[in-house]
Amino acid sequence: QVQLVESGGGSVQAGGSLRLSCAASGYGYSGYCMAWFRQALGKEREGIARIDNGGTTTYADSVKGRFTISRDNAKKLLFLQMNSLKPEDTAVYYCAARYGNFCPAAGVYFNTWGQGTQVTVSS
Repeated sequence: QVQLVESGGGSVQAGGSLRLSCAASGYGYSGYCMAWFRQALGKEREGIARIDNGGTTTYADSVKGRFTISRDNAKKLLFLQMNSLKPEDTAVYYCAARYGNFCPAAGVYFNTWGQGTQVTVSS
């Protein structure tokens, strides 16, 4: 089972960009479905992007066209490039992992989570 550590969060003005990274340790990273979730204060956790172990990506409508998820299996890294950021993107962002071909949207299916990184977008 992998362990996950996010980095790259911070504060940015609306319209700006940030790149989040998630470093995995452990074995079998290339076989994992990887995903990014976020949780804003007082709101439910939201799945925003996922990439399966074949490289297929899926995005929530709220971030489609602005965010890009990618992975580097050799370095055991997951990325989230966030462009055209909006104040409503403010949240704690988490990476999550689930081993196998099934790559669902719901967080309940993921059994490994990072500690989260704060993203704050000011208007």
